[in-house]
Amino acid sequence: MATTTSPVSSPDEHRICVFQARGITKVYHVGEVDVHALRGVDLDLFEGEFLVLLGPSGSGKSTLLNILGGLDVPTSGTVRYQDHDLTRYDEAALTRYRREHVGFVFQFYNLIPSLTARENVALVTDISRDPMDPVEALRLVGLGERLDHFPSQLSGGEQQRVAIARAVAKRPQVLLCDEPTGALDVHTGIVVLEAIERVNRELGTATAVITHNAVIASIADRVVSLSDGRIASERRNESKMPARRLEW
Repeated sequence: MATTTSPVSSPDEHRICVFQARGITKVYHVGEVDVHALRGVDLDLFEGEFLVLLGPSGSGKSTLLNILGGLDVPTSGTVRYQDHDLTRYDEAALTRYRREHVGFVFQFYNLIPSLTARENVALVTDISRDPMDPVEALRLVGLGERLDHFPSQLSGGEQQRVAIARAVAKRPQVLLCDEPTGALDVHTGIVVLEAIERVNRELGTATAVITHNAVIASIADRVVSLSDGRIASERRNESKMPARRLEW
């Protein structure tokens, strides 16, 4: 008797796709030279997923993150956020998209020195449709006792956690982090990664972290490596390592 083999289903087959990028290129014109930052990148990001984009400086990972977040536009290709084609958006529509759907965390904290931690977070919640209370957001990242401290009274890691609280307080569907531990020592960086883990786990926020530090990749659901503007490899971690166990 003949037997048939059922196709093996992908672990992402039944998950909601938040981002779908196809054929993304980005060319910067520097004088008479064309710099190819991205060369035909395809990428998906799924609801609730923790993704690490790994690669050396100049590999294109920051450019890709900026395009997903609506801070930049591709030279060619398409980027869909849920059922919206971002590549058809004008600047006003991209601004609304960033304000309503995306939280950003950068290497440098960009806090306002004259405002307390609570007030820095409130800058975002005051213009959001369904925000968290700033106190709740700061407690989520372990800063419930530092609400009324100014940036100058906080360590670098604490300032970065205020920046994370500010990013997630508007309840974004996506959290995009560009080298969030790049300016921090190992111990402080791990505390920051634990805060990002907690946001992903407790709020279910789809999270993408870009880094050149290969050790950080072990805390992700999926790791995408970039090289010279292309995706060089992709793998799924069968078991994720908690950030508190990292060493580098």
